[in-house]
Amino acid sequence: MAFPSALCIFSLLALVQAQSESQQPKIQLRLAGNKRKHYEGRLEVFYNNEWGTICDDDFSILAAHVACRELGFLGAVAWSPSAKFGQGEGRIWLDNVHCTGREKSLAECPSNGIGVSDCRHSEDVGVICNQKRIPGHRFINTMNNNVETLEERVEDIRIRPISSHLKRIPITEGYVEIKERGKWRQICDEEWTPLNNRVVCGMYGFPGEKNYNNKVYKSLSMRKKKNYWGFSVNCTGNEAHLSSCRLGKPLEPKRNGTCGRGLPVVVSCVPGRAFAPSSSTGFRKAYRPEQPLVRLRGGSRIGEGRVEVLKNGVWGTVCDDNWNLRAATIVCRELGFGSAKEALTGAKLGQGMGPVHMNEVECSGFEKSLTDCYFNNDALGCSHEEDASVRCNIPAMGFQKRIRLSGGRNPHEGRVEVLTEKNGSLVWGTVCSENWGMVEAMVVCRQLGLGFASYAFQETWYWAGDASADNVVMSGVRCSGTEMSLPQCLHHGKHISCPKGGGRFAAGVTCSDTAPDLVLNAQLVEQTTYLEDRPMYALQCALEENCLSSTAKKNDHSSYRRLLRFSSQIHNVGLTDFRPKLGYHAWTWHECHRHYHSMEVFTHYDLLSLNGTRVAEGHKASFCLEDTQCDEGIQKRYVCANFGEQGITVGCWDTYRHDIDCQWIDITDVKPGDYIFQVVINPNYDVAESDYSNNVMKCKCRYDGYRIWTYQCHTGGSRSSDTDEYPGMSNQLHFR
Repeated sequence: MAFPSALCIFSLLALVQAQSESQQPKIQLRLAGNKRKHYEGRLEVFYNNEWGTICDDDFSILAAHVACRELGFLGAVAWSPSAKFGQGEGRIWLDNVHCTGREKSLAECPSNGIGVSDCRHSEDVGVICNQKRIPGHRFINTMNNNVETLEERVEDIRIRPISSHLKRIPITEGYVEIKERGKWRQICDEEWTPLNNRVVCGMYGFPGEKNYNNKVYKSLSMRKKKNYWGFSVNCTGNEAHLSSCRLGKPLEPKRNGTCGRGLPVVVSCVPGRAFAPSSSTGFRKAYRPEQPLVRLRGGSRIGEGRVEVLKNGVWGTVCDDNWNLRAATIVCRELGFGSAKEALTGAKLGQGMGPVHMNEVECSGFEKSLTDCYFNNDALGCSHEEDASVRCNIPAMGFQKRIRLSGGRNPHEGRVEVLTEKNGSLVWGTVCSENWGMVEAMVVCRQLGLGFASYAFQETWYWAGDASADNVVMSGVRCSGTEMSLPQCLHHGKHISCPKGGGRFAAGVTCSDTAPDLVLNAQLVEQTTYLEDRPMYALQCALEENCLSSTAKKNDHSSYRRLLRFSSQIHNVGLTDFRPKLGYHAWTWHECHRHYHSMEVFTHYDLLSLNGTRVAEGHKASFCLEDTQCDEGIQKRYVCANFGEQGITVGCWDTYRHDIDCQWIDITDVKPGDYIFQVVINPNYDVAESDYSNNVMKCKCRYDGYRIWTYQCHTGGSRSSDTDEYPGMSNQLHFR
């Protein structure tokens, strides 16, 4: 038994010796396959002018650390066997790789030897790296494997504008420069292609590139000393970052410091409509884009969200099967952002409602719209738990430098202080809190890159902000919610008007990465709507709670009220639980219904004329919030009984059945005709949500004095504005 062991040890020692530093194969690594982040993918090796893969046999997290560091990342988070990122092609260069974790390259790790493998591509290994990069990452030339003397270190990449563009925000044009050993160097335009421009513009948040005035840059380059980086770059146009492109051949500078045609690389990028260049002292007003075929929902920051597409007039989601950076980048560019920095799966940014329109999306990377990509129409088996999302690169607008939070207990809360121009200089000051609410707070948190607002404060006396910024410099702020910065909201001009003054009444916020999202089940409303004539003697409790029209107070006990009844099922499809704004001490006890109401204004039920005038209202204001039912695997957390905790858990819904008190609109005084039936959840924005556009549900309805027909019920934002009407069901009148 000792002989085989000794043979194994001898073989291993021989293998280590064979792969000594002087004889190590010269390789380069890359991440390929079905990637959803730029720092993950199938691990591929470039050797002997051919790309190949690595077998997962004996691969470990230690080997993953070595590979990720070789790729320029700080280390590995995880590794994946069995071709998780798709099967590669060509040779399997490495098998049975054993690393200690201290090696500088996978080539130093013992293995079967380069090209020696008994694996199939179904065993290709993948890695997930730490997204932080190593300052001074070493690039390796892949063209001839002659890397013995190559010590190139690239620390950063930038677009450096010329003097005439310095004050423009964002910076869209300038020299492409690489930081190497602490010095910025220009890139020679030899071998440079428009595909390289596309990658550079995409990583800086721009959807496209354009031509520029070459004479200006040629004149400048002739006057200045050249300081070129020594390599060309070959991009396919689909890379998320210039560092992901292949290096071309080394460039040999001429004696006069020039190369080839003698010009440094310049890019000129086309910004999305929302990021049109402006002067550094102000920003353009927010705009409302024309309705596209693709949109983002539920994201806390600019350029991120759940992907939704419009099909047959109805918005739906995209299943995350095969979802990757290439498809995500198509979405980002289509919406006026740069390339995607992350393709998210598993409803990471919240679940959508309605249909799943696309599945197994495959893009070449150059489509104009996601709808131009190949996809499987059959989304059977895809639930909203698999909704795809994206995070896009956006231009550096400088928004975060013009606003700050001061005095809070952590960086996510505090008094809002803005930087404004006064008497020719920039000064910090506070914001008047008059009419300050959740929508304005949302804009502040978005501008700071801190996510959603969870609270909006009109008093901040308990936060000692910067004393030099106590003066009010902005008042009358009113936001629509689409703005990217507070100055884009409506506000007073040079003449500040703040009746209560600043100080303790300055505006404040608390920000959060996640938020709930309530959506009413419109289909259930349509299916359960009916009329009931109910005697006044059975409505005394409802009368006390103000659930009837004002004329009901004049009726005697024997008269009847005509009620439009329906069930409401309110889902929380966000990322955090929906909790009432007020604590226990502020809840209201309702004797008739024998429970506490945690929100006095939670929903509005209204019947509107076709021009939007209210003709009847349900007065359904108070609510007790609880988990009636939940998706499979989710536990109920909130119950109204016995003074219990109130709220709606993520993945659960609160159902108010059609047959309970106040679940109606009193239409006794309404004349026959055509109307709009409307339900609004959280109408005063008392509680933060990731999406307020889906809080409104509307139905068209026809009332002939005896029966009512409801049809085309849908939540806000679920359909395009030009959807054809369709006939609804007939709801017969019921008596009790």
